[in-house]
Amino acid sequence: ERYNSGQRIKVYIVAVEMGSKGPQIRLSRSHENIVRQLFSLEIPEIGSDIIEIKSIAREAGSRSKVAVFTEDEGIDPIGACVGQRGTRVQTIINELGGEKVDIIEWQENPVDYITNALSPAKVTSIDLDEEAKEANVKVEDDQLSLAIGRSGQNVRLASKLTGYNINIEGATPKEES
Repeated sequence: ERYNSGQRIKVYIVAVEMGSKGPQIRLSRSHENIVRQLFSLEIPEIGSDIIEIKSIAREAGSRSKVAVFTEDEGIDPIGACVGQRGTRVQTIINELGGEKVDIIEWQENPVDYITNALSPAKVTSIDLDEEAKEANVKVEDDQLSLAIGRSGQNVRLASKLTGYNINIEGATPKEES
């Protein structure tokens, strides 16, 4: 990132340590907790604990996936985070230098949660191994590149977000030669 003299930026304080020259403060703009703090600053429902951020997966400067949840039936957690015409999330995106932010709904059921995490791709079926924390996901062939994402980014972030190792395959079986 490039900063101009006098420009205001938001940072996350990783650690404060006593060094040989006095206190040292380690700052970060790539830590995933900066996303958590920006959400709680910009979205009053998260700041007041009506909506909870369950998990964050981030590749700094490129894309983040945030799983949100609320027990209040009258509140749409994704809609509240996006805001009218995307104003709330756009403020966060601008602060992160244009980084894409995907907001998904957290589900207690791992199959539904993995399906949400792989959005915008449409999942056909999921074969889950909860002991090994592994999921074999089938998608239609035209959704395969969308599910995997550029350089595997979508499936990598979905794996990190859910805690499952996700393997994606197309609906058409591969022919062996």
